[in-house]
Amino acid sequence: MKIALIRPNMGDYRSTDAMPPLAMGILAARAGDHEVAFYDDKVETIPERLDADLVALSVETFTAHRAYALADRFRRDGHRVVMGGYHPTFRPEEALLHTDALVTGDAEGAWEQLLSDASSGHLQRVYAGDNRAPLSDYRIDRAIFAGKPYAPVELIQYGRGCRFACDFCSIHSFYGPGVRVRSTECLIGELAQLNRKRLLFFVDDNLFSTPVNLDALLTAIRPLGLRWSCQISIDVARDLSLLDRLAEAGCTYVLIGFESLERENLLQMGKRWNGVAGSYAQVVRELHQRGIGVYGTFVFGYDHDTPDTLARSVEFALESRLEIANFNPLTPTPGSPLYERLLAEDRLISPQWWLDPAYRYGDPIFVPRRMTPQQLAQGCFEAKQRFYAWSSIARRVLASDTRFSLFGRAMSTVANLISRREVYRKQGRALGT
Repeated sequence: MKIALIRPNMGDYRSTDAMPPLAMGILAARAGDHEVAFYDDKVETIPERLDADLVALSVETFTAHRAYALADRFRRDGHRVVMGGYHPTFRPEEALLHTDALVTGDAEGAWEQLLSDASSGHLQRVYAGDNRAPLSDYRIDRAIFAGKPYAPVELIQYGRGCRFACDFCSIHSFYGPGVRVRSTECLIGELAQLNRKRLLFFVDDNLFSTPVNLDALLTAIRPLGLRWSCQISIDVARDLSLLDRLAEAGCTYVLIGFESLERENLLQMGKRWNGVAGSYAQVVRELHQRGIGVYGTFVFGYDHDTPDTLARSVEFALESRLEIANFNPLTPTPGSPLYERLLAEDRLISPQWWLDPAYRYGDPIFVPRRMTPQQLAQGCFEAKQRFYAWSSIARRVLASDTRFSLFGRAMSTVANLISRREVYRKQGRALGT
């Protein structure tokens, strides 16, 4: 068969911060003798007509509206369409209105069975992936990414899942308890094929899955002389010697979910452990002293948030000189406890907001307790504007006293410029076509 793999964007426009989707590379690597073409809606225009026997889309909640429109168009043209990803896993009945078959959970195994059935003309409606299978047969075909204008970052995956179950997150619902990691031997073999002049980013939801797993990874990659970044939970800073090891192994950036300055909010979202490493400011200082930049994320809209909470959070981010930050209105997505709670409390403005033609990126999705929906949405956008003002970028990055290498400072500058541009490009955009 001829297979067209498609990653939809939020709408029919191109992004400037897109990175290669590893999931598409995994599908391509497991396609056997079939002919594969890959189209990334985030960086290129999807052809009006496809020369394909099967069209496969990977769908997230924010891209569902656009994905369904593309799928409907391809089906009208006579193509068989299949879907997978987080959103179809949590909303299969919805996705099945727009596709001939879908894969829930991890694709490995289920994808090969789907292709076999499609070849023989006996396509089933649902294929269930095994989200607990070992990652011993991890394969990826990066050739499909060649020539596409992605950000100059190399992506790699060590493990899947997260040991925490935060209220606003659907990762735990998707993967269940526990984390599966690849063997370091397999990982090192893949690293050898990547461009070492680029910053490497581990896409794991939390690289600190267990002390044993993290120790194995740091021991394996330290001799390689890589420069890399990751998402990691703040409790890694409870052990300063572990921070030393991160820096020695080449860690240049960490993304940390600070989420809130309000202890009551942290309790509500299930992140009481965010305080085990001391104050946020101290954690940032310890990382900066080791030449590790910090991308801090914050969410607003929990029951103890007020407009003052947003203002204080921005002040913290500026005073701590976070290299990058994001200030997001709380987004209830299917599969998260937050979504189910707000739905039960009748606080969702539009229960299927991702399909609502009136919804615009950055709009309020629910009614907060201590501010209006409009105050929440406007406050988050103003926080981003203030953080990414030209004067702020100059103070935080160009005049930073962080022990950065020239490479690290250059990466920080580029990341801020891209983030600033995307803040204004995405705000107020409709989802879908």
